[in-house]
Amino acid sequence: MLDSQIVALYLARDERAIAETQSKYGGYCTNIAQNILQNLQDAEECVNDTWLRTWNSIPPAQPTLLKTYVGKITRNLALDKYKSSHREKRGCGELAVAFDEISEITASDYRADDAWREQAFVELLNQFLYSLPERQRNMFVRRYFYTDSVPDIAKRFGTSQANVLKILSRTRQKLKEYLDKEWINV
Repeated sequence: MLDSQIVALYLARDERAIAETQSKYGGYCTNIAQNILQNLQDAEECVNDTWLRTWNSIPPAQPTLLKTYVGKITRNLALDKYKSSHREKRGCGELAVAFDEISEITASDYRADDAWREQAFVELLNQFLYSLPERQRNMFVRRYFYTDSVPDIAKRFGTSQANVLKILSRTRQKLKEYLDKEWINV
């Protein structure tokens, strides 16, 4: 079933929308949550919460890319669950490592205090990402959105872990320079 047809089911408040979404994107969402939480039971719980959150948000939302929409919901739910379960101590999973790597870029200099500035930051980030060569952009997104491990990224792209680390490091540096230059205009 096409995304537009599934969204139409949501808009009509037809419960088949949930089953169709789960059938089409259940594995995708589980993979996102599993990468963040490193626990299948917690990941499945997040995915189930994703279907409820999607049901409650459409309408008024009318996403054109349902895969991206449910992926973002899953990611946010998984991050919230991760944060709440790791308040006292920092875990040793990929998420903690990825956060450490990107922390220099997400420092308070770029924090968005309101929805407008948050949207501006997202737009700057997207502009930066689309300026990158596709392979470099995909590695960055696999690491910092999907929280894939460096060995998994190396395997996916047929390169060494050292090369992945070098590409990610250079990309983070370029992003920092880009944000330092462009954020003052926001």
